Amino acid sequence: MPELPEVETVVRSLAPYLPGRRILSAEFDSRFVTPGNRRALAHKLAGRTIGSIRRRGKFIVILLDQGSLSVHLGMTGKLLLDGERTAHTHGVFTLDHGVLLYDDPRQFGRIEWNPRRIDKLGPEPLEIGLDDFVKRLRARKSRVKALLMNQSFLAGMGNIYVDEALFAAGIHPLAMASRLSVARAARLYQSIRETLTLAIEHRGSSISDYVDASGQRGNFQILHRVYGREGEACIQCAAAIRKIVVAQRGTHFCPRCQREPRR
Repeated sequence: MPELPEVETVVRSLAPYLPGRRILSAEFDSRFVTPGNRRALAHKLAGRTIGSIRRRGKFIVILLDQGSLSVHLGMTGKLLLDGERTAHTHGVFTLDHGVLLYDDPRQFGRIEWNPRRIDKLGPEPLEIGLDDFVKRLRARKSRVKALLMNQSFLAGMGNIYVDEALFAAGIHPLAMASRLSVARAARLYQSIRETLTLAIEHRGSSISDYVDASGQRGNFQILHRVYGREGEACIQCAAAIRKIVVAQRGTHFCPRCQREPRR
């Protein structure tokens, strides 16, 4: 699933082109991607002018002269500027200059009008202050991997970058958040910021379907230190990277650099 760096990259690739564009018409054909009255949604969008586009967590938010539209890419969604329609194109926005397509083979993504669930998201990982992060982290009796993936705790983090940040901080994914010392919590805070910033610089991780709005892949996957490297040697200590399941997600870590917490 595209996470914060991938969604940020898509937004940045669209930002020079969308503001000021008028939506002439919109078409939707998936009851999964656009649940509810698709014809009514298309009617609301026709004639609207795009004011700006931004990211909130894993959501792409398109602010219009009246209302807003959110796009969640799900597992395999893509927003493509002037792309070619395929059998998986489930949203078409015809603009006064160009066409924006939503393509999604698995149809786990969502296109929604004025979505309320964005209001329930937690703070942005690159905006929250250190003191607030440490306080919130140590107040939660939850495994740290599961907590960091909770979108009401931090918005935008997912499997890839939680694994990478925990490795950089030397923290086991099953460690209890409330038991982390202030120093370790601060180290995790810094590793999250550094990991996400570097991933954005490399335009995200293209492991399967992810591309930006022009169809270009990211390259942060070549810098992954634990994610997807089960059985390979740790780059720091040469121990074999392990994979376990945490919060129903495959979780990668180094058993030597990230010691399992004492029970």
